[in-house]
Amino acid sequence: MLKADVVDVAVIGAGAAGLSLAHRLNGHLPGARTPSVVLVDAPPGPLRPPPRTWCFWETGHGRFDAAVRAEWHRLRVRPPVGRPIEGDIAPLRYKMIRSDDFESLVARDLARGPNVRRLEATVDTVEEFPSGARVLMTRPDGRPHALEARWVFDSRPLGSLPAARTTLLQHFHGWFVRTERPVFDAGTAELMDFRTPQPADGLSFGYVLPTGPREALVEYTEFSPRLLTAIGYEAAVRHYADDVLGLGDLETVATETGVIPMTDAPMPRRVGASVFRIGAAGGATRPSTGYAFAALQRQTRSVATALRQGRVPVPPAAHSPRARAMDAVLLRALDSGRVDGPALFTRLFARVPTGRLLRFLDGRTNLFEDLSVGRHTPVGPMLRTVVELPGLPRRPFG
Repeated sequence: MLKADVVDVAVIGAGAAGLSLAHRLNGHLPGARTPSVVLVDAPPGPLRPPPRTWCFWETGHGRFDAAVRAEWHRLRVRPPVGRPIEGDIAPLRYKMIRSDDFESLVARDLARGPNVRRLEATVDTVEEFPSGARVLMTRPDGRPHALEARWVFDSRPLGSLPAARTTLLQHFHGWFVRTERPVFDAGTAELMDFRTPQPADGLSFGYVLPTGPREALVEYTEFSPRLLTAIGYEAAVRHYADDVLGLGDLETVATETGVIPMTDAPMPRRVGASVFRIGAAGGATRPSTGYAFAALQRQTRSVATALRQGRVPVPPAAHSPRARAMDAVLLRALDSGRVDGPALFTRLFARVPTGRLLRFLDGRTNLFEDLSVGRHTPVGPMLRTVVELPGLPRRPFG
């Protein structure tokens, strides 16, 4: 049998969730256990995701502020026609982190720590045994390698989605642009701009994150069942930049493309006695919005605390049962065409204080606040969806 390295914790995948957990386990804390950790990162290639952007909101100083590329205190939502809706979200700040900045920050901190080691390899299988799990992998030079760990946390994307009553895709394509003239309001993030052509199924909107008067991420996003072609995405962003925003001459500095499942499928977090899923694979993505960064921070913080205290480190549910139930209703209502997406989101931002709405989207509101938000939705269609949901079968996506 292949000789294995023995560690306390193996973290598979060095995306947002894997890096965050490794960062929280790095170093000694007085009075707490210091586990030995190996972070397994895929070699450069198709298994390693391209650079991408993560956004979230929080109050004041945050753990990863050194990696924050920009932040905004005002958000704007634009209906298909009519005046925009703007809100000051103080004391919250809407923050943007680029994955390469996040990786650099975490790498610097891990390099100074005594107990976290990084390993580049492709994980082939994870096998359990009575006192832990064995991770079998292949190094970039083709050599086999093995780790034996008391606990394994797998953050790799799922190969296929679990069966669900409703699954939509949040898919997007964006340009990081530099314009010839100052056209952006650097203090305001354009969260949803519904002046884009709407698809036959689902909804679409523009998204603008300015980092200066002449620099911004300009993105086209859809919530729909099907992806576009590469040409289709380019055409959609071009139309938004030229015909909707009127940006004029610009330089495209970089691009990003992504797909986020929006599903009411259950995402098991414990898949063995010693093996757990974290991050998007462990249900950190909020089904109704696609946001995940703040939720996976809560999840990895809880796991790290349990490990340092010597408890069984089961990742907590990133979103409450009530939040997931509301998301299931919204997804079904959008997918069935029972509600008009642009009208719904515009109405919520127009009638609910922006700070409260963000806390609602983050699952941080109480029952009374949830009801106060819900009364601004189309109550009839939503109630019909509530009645319908229990009878719907769960089907594999696609």
